[in-house]
Amino acid sequence: MAVTETAGPPEPVFVLIHGIGMGRAVFTELANELAATGRVLALDLPGFGDSPEPGTAMSLEATAAGLADALASELPHGAVWVGHSMGTQIVAEVAVQRPDLVRALVLIAPTVDAAARTAPRQIRHMLQDLYGESPRVLLVGMWQYTKTSPLWFVRKLQFMLAHHLESICPRIAAPTLVLRGAHDRVCPEPWTRSVAALIPHATFEQIPDRGHEAVIKSAEPVADMITAFVDAQS
Repeated sequence: MAVTETAGPPEPVFVLIHGIGMGRAVFTELANELAATGRVLALDLPGFGDSPEPGTAMSLEATAAGLADALASELPHGAVWVGHSMGTQIVAEVAVQRPDLVRALVLIAPTVDAAARTAPRQIRHMLQDLYGESPRVLLVGMWQYTKTSPLWFVRKLQFMLAHHLESICPRIAAPTLVLRGAHDRVCPEPWTRSVAALIPHATFEQIPDRGHEAVIKSAEPVADMITAFVDAQS
């Protein structure tokens, strides 16, 4: 599993988990911003970015368990787990399976919208969201997607669609920040608000002038929201 550590104060530790088809590289700017507050670990999930594919595809629940086991020794005081898109499903599973490792949770563009839980609808919404995006977002996205084999992508998409985030939200004990880009077509506002409402200690905020790929376009507003939220928990 490929990991990039961005040095900062020893606590808090931020763990950044990307979405389907992406890799830790999409978090470069966010990691640099958050490093002013704490230590940052950005990971490539198995089969994405620079991490090799394992022998078999793993469910999101199994992926979360593996990440928790791999990072437990690095997180004696827990961490702020930040997930984007499919990454929100994985960090939510970590929060449920290993609450001892989670001091706070950040769900950016949580998936999968229960009203559009099919592969064709998800792909269509992703393409709609990218329409009119900046060249930087498009180039970074294309570069990351070329690192993932089509078969692996399809397998993980199947697991992503089979996992129902809303079913585990009530079991998340950690304070949680739910973020949505105001122009996100993949994660509609009613769906994202419903996710926040199901989590016992959650706050919902929207990122102005951003779509689904909010962390790629400009990290500063996202980092400011995360930092303010973490500071409020201290």
